[in-house]
Amino acid sequence: MEQDLSYFENFGEQVAQRVKKLQNFADRGQLAYPPRVKREHATPEARQLFEAAEAALPEGSEDKPQVQTAVVGRLVAIRVMGKSSFAHIEDGSGRLQLYLSKNDLGDDYDIFKKDFDLGDIIAAQGRMFRTRTGEVSVHVEAFQLASKALYPPPEKWHGIQDVEIRYRRRYLDLIANADVREIFRKRGRIVSAMRRFLDGQDFLEVETPTLQPLYGGALARPFTTHHNALDMELYLRISDELYLKRLIVGGFDKVYEICKDFRNEGISTKHNPEFTMMECYWAYADYEDMMWLTENMVASIAHEVLGTTKLTFDGKEVDLAPPWRRLNLAEAIKQTTEIDIFETYGDVQALWKECQKLKLNVSPQPSWGKLVDELLGEYVEPTIVNPTFIHTYPLDISPLSKQNPADPRVVERFEAFVVGMEIGNAYSELNDPIVQRQRFLEQQEIADEEAHQVDDDYVFALMQGMPPTGGLGIGVDRIAMLLTDQQSIREVILFPQMRARE
Repeated sequence: MEQDLSYFENFGEQVAQRVKKLQNFADRGQLAYPPRVKREHATPEARQLFEAAEAALPEGSEDKPQVQTAVVGRLVAIRVMGKSSFAHIEDGSGRLQLYLSKNDLGDDYDIFKKDFDLGDIIAAQGRMFRTRTGEVSVHVEAFQLASKALYPPPEKWHGIQDVEIRYRRRYLDLIANADVREIFRKRGRIVSAMRRFLDGQDFLEVETPTLQPLYGGALARPFTTHHNALDMELYLRISDELYLKRLIVGGFDKVYEICKDFRNEGISTKHNPEFTMMECYWAYADYEDMMWLTENMVASIAHEVLGTTKLTFDGKEVDLAPPWRRLNLAEAIKQTTEIDIFETYGDVQALWKECQKLKLNVSPQPSWGKLVDELLGEYVEPTIVNPTFIHTYPLDISPLSKQNPADPRVVERFEAFVVGMEIGNAYSELNDPIVQRQRFLEQQEIADEEAHQVDDDYVFALMQGMPPTGGLGIGVDRIAMLLTDQQSIREVILFPQMRARE
């Protein structure tokens, strides 16, 4: 079938020229997109092989290492000097120089000069050597086009600065910006280190449903979809909490899941509608045990990924080494606003009036607990630099938490904060089915679209008897932000959600 190239004419003269070069390969009977090419070594491996061969030579020897290699990479620089050329390629792990000569390659050298462009992926075979300037290189004896790039790569020296393009076309961002590639390598190591820590503590990794008939486990608005065959409404999970706790009921003492959650909420530097969470549940533990687990897990991850628990975030020096500071929520709010939320302003109307009287920058909320949480976010969180557990939260915003025996207005819950950012949430899990159902019903009385639904199947699970349990949720994206010094969540999500273009 004759190829229709009219679509590609819309991209301008540079693309048109590359399409003509593509045709040149076809005219010579050469594949511009072959099904496979030969690759023996990644670029760092090839360099290490050569350096090891160099080191193995006798001291004072004039012999040259005899190392053959076959490498593949994207052309990121070409320097033509008549009958010879130098080029640099990059693969997924490094950069390496190629040396091509008319004397060695004959007519193939002319093809390289004429029809290869920056951005093309080239497969090259040859012997390795060190140039007079000391750079380890490949003296190319044969080469092949592995993939023709029809669109020119991002400008070499400045990369891509437009964040709109960087986020929408992350592949261009990754091609142009080595530091961005390193962020996502670190993110991968963070997730692996998190798994290793939990596995080392005898937690079992499990999988729970993404599509749920009822959403729960958090106070958030869900995404809704329809299942045609079953003719029923389903929800993308906002949390996997209630399913994981069903597994505790079923007899697993320690479970965890690293998964995608979805919340139909605003987008900010700390929020994306689709995000990654780690949730774990530990039978016969409580929220204080989860504090220990949190501080030791985060410190362990930092040490494995960074080699230290000390880091700099947005110019602030942070040390993640345990133990972390513990601070009562009411005391934290009193220190920053002078409001004693329990003693004087124990209902939403009184607390709201005091906020207005003091001209505090908070929004009205449907419940006392929500207003307390607003004060926390506005006045306490920004003051926190080193990791801190804010604990003992209002009951009405913690419907799944166990009440504090000494004060029924609050629950055994904490949130972990570092550099003004929440990274985790945990509590002693409520395991009384009668109280749990009553909490669900009370949530329905709150005029709030984020109120928790009544989940009678979960209540039925609790009726079988769930042991005292500690639960923890950690924002994986925010840990990645912290350990890579990124102030926006979009910098650590490969494909963040973007507003549709007109």
